[in-house]
Amino acid sequence: MKQIHPADVIDNSPVRSFHIWLMIWLFLVITLDGYDVVIYGASVPLLIQEWGISDVTAGAIGSYTVIGTAIGAVLFGMLADRMGRKKIILLTTFLFGFFTFLAGFAPNPILFTISRVIAGIGLGGVMPNVIALATEMFPKRVRTAIVASIFCGYSVGAIAAALTSRALLPTVGWESIYWIGGVPVLFLPFLMKGVPESVGFLLEKGREEEAQKVLALIDPHISHDGVVELVKPERKTQVSLPIVKLFTEHRAFSTVMFWLSCFSSFVLIYSMNTWLPRLMMKAGYDLSSSLAFTAVMQIGAIIGTVVFGPLVNKWGFKRVLVPLFFCGAVALSLIGFMSSTIVAFALIAIIGAASVGVQNIANAFVSQYYPEVMRSTALGSTMAFGRIGGIVAPTFVGVLLSFNLPPQYNFAAIASAAVLGGLAVLLVQEKYAIYRNEQAKTGNGQVTVS
Repeated sequence: MKQIHPADVIDNSPVRSFHIWLMIWLFLVITLDGYDVVIYGASVPLLIQEWGISDVTAGAIGSYTVIGTAIGAVLFGMLADRMGRKKIILLTTFLFGFFTFLAGFAPNPILFTISRVIAGIGLGGVMPNVIALATEMFPKRVRTAIVASIFCGYSVGAIAAALTSRALLPTVGWESIYWIGGVPVLFLPFLMKGVPESVGFLLEKGREEEAQKVLALIDPHISHDGVVELVKPERKTQVSLPIVKLFTEHRAFSTVMFWLSCFSSFVLIYSMNTWLPRLMMKAGYDLSSSLAFTAVMQIGAIIGTVVFGPLVNKWGFKRVLVPLFFCGAVALSLIGFMSSTIVAFALIAIIGAASVGVQNIANAFVSQYYPEVMRSTALGSTMAFGRIGGIVAPTFVGVLLSFNLPPQYNFAAIASAAVLGGLAVLLVQEKYAIYRNEQAKTGNGQVTVS
């Protein structure tokens, strides 16, 4: 009987039509996720007007939704080990699609908030499982590019949300963009057929025949090799309190800096996602122009990820991330003073690169700083701490707006998060990074984003 190591098959496989279709389906899920996240910020001005709620209440609704995403990330992260990534992706896609659709029928802020929180639970659960499945199913040499491309779906969805809102809000009303948010439910039959289960999960559950069928899609030769035995990967012993390991071997200070950096990124991302249209209206723009700024910000996020991500290989993480953070702070500080729409668009694009773009690159920084045995713990804890920033940001900006300060003061307050993020990355002690040790052994001065 021929023995096959599934990880070797996946890592060394050429890119086949199976991979292309899987990337398309996962990209679509993240695109729909991005749409549902951003429509709240687009509809806030109309919700405030229709229901007579304050800026603080509107910010609190945004914060409650982010709390839902945090719950979803933890809950469905654990359930994925029992139910499988495919089932969780389908379930969470249904949750955020169906309850976003229901939010469009909410007659009052209470029912609207309940729908948004449940949708948030789905939104929080779908992204990590999509990224995890992509990491497990694509060849190693293109894995980084594929995962980055799938991540860009979030910004594409956000752009679609901004453009759709710009077209429908002035004429049809805020409900329509939430009804469109229910589209993910219609795609579930296609996702059920097009998205496979993780090979590792199938082997762990003893479903070797199903695992072999999935592997045959990746490498058709397996189906012609007769009877084969799939070798299960060795399970790593779980260390008690693995998070403690992040604070050993001189990594404690850098761990805290990574957490602060992620916190800052999430403050920027959720401040802009929730309040950018409202902030721009306060600065003198109409609703249609303000929604266009949301689209431009996401275009900046995509450009920031695609352009500056590869520069890490040449310049290193800190030389890319620190200037981006500080440029974001400068752009935010200047936006309130700009009367030129073109200049304002350019500044908003920089803010997109300095928030979403920075976080995409920073994830790779964290993953390569720590040894493999603690990599998942490092990423999970960093993102968990970062979500605190996402929870705080909508309410914080809502409180700011309630003071009726000049627009430049509001933007300057948000810019302080970018300054904090830049300083945090600057203070990360790279000499203790695992990739520094690998470079010392090989004599290679480059950093590989993976």
